Amino acid sequence: MEYMFRRFLFRFTLGMAVAGLAAGMLSAGAQETSKRGRKYKAPPPTARIQVTILRDGSGKPIENAAVIFHPMEGERDKGNMELKTNEDGKTVIDVLPIGDTVRLQIIAKGFQTYGQDFKVDKSEMAIEVRMKRPGEQYSIYKNHDQAGDAGKSQGDKDKPAGDTKPADKPNPPQTP
Repeated sequence: MEYMFRRFLFRFTLGMAVAGLAAGMLSAGAQETSKRGRKYKAPPPTARIQVTILRDGSGKPIENAAVIFHPMEGERDKGNMELKTNEDGKTVIDVLPIGDTVRLQIIAKGFQTYGQDFKVDKSEMAIEVRMKRPGEQYSIYKNHDQAGDAGKSQGDKDKPAGDTKPADKPNPPQTP
């Protein structure tokens, strides 16, 4: 009697396990086809932008220059992404959405920093930047011809620099 009960219990347990497994498979298949949860929104199409950094004088590539992309939202910066140039002076980015405005900033040791805004309007873009060596620093202690003429009007440029008398008052008579 006990043997038959164990045999019945084993068959019953095995049958329940198979039925539970079949029910689980059916319910898992039903969940995949249902439209519950968040709706999928495809990401916007992105552009592939290749930036080439060259020396202005010789046209040779600049290796290891920092190429920084600042995606802009109106006047607001949405963060940045920095890449380095390879031995050919090139770097590629392919995650910027088409239609965005990007501020490109380039920093290379021994060269002037470069910055400009670009509109990402094509799926493939190539940007070439020629980096210049830094110029001479401006000093207030040196005589600058352009800076001295900046505050004068067109009529004042003909006068010598030492003549500061107003033009509307007549000169006083000189006595011998």
